[in-house]
Amino acid sequence: MRLPLGSCRFGSQLGCQSPNTRAVVAASVTLTQVLGEDSPLPESAADVDDLVCLLRGHVAQLGTRIASGNAALLRAQRLCSESIPEGYMPSRVYLVRLAEATQELMPHVKSVDPGPVNAECGQRWPRPTVKAWRGAVFALTLACLLVAASVPRT
Repeated sequence: MRLPLGSCRFGSQLGCQSPNTRAVVAASVTLTQVLGEDSPLPESAADVDDLVCLLRGHVAQLGTRIASGNAALLRAQRLCSESIPEGYMPSRVYLVRLAEATQELMPHVKSVDPGPVNAECGQRWPRPTVKAWRGAVFALTLACLLVAASVPRT
């Protein structure tokens, strides 16, 4: 069983979320592959290596969004620094422990992404609507048409 690591079924949803939310969603997809009720144990050592690599990356991403003295973060980082044990069962136990440690990090991630801030009132700038973009494109097209019509012909 080779795991589909390159694609994500949540890929279309990830573009419209904050970086913190994207990191949590990506980690939860990997956690579902490891800890899900219907997910089988990885068949080969390569599958275990792939999943451990993904989980270590998620710990690194989530760790940048958590306070550095957090006990869950220290536990996860300690597990990440260990090597993958040899043998079928020890490697799978290590994988599940690493997944559980990663899962413990997710509630500690800061839930709000500041985004661009308006200097006057400290709020985020409103995102332009599709209507606003269409209006701007129409105005620009009309301005170009007027300029082109006002140029004298030779």
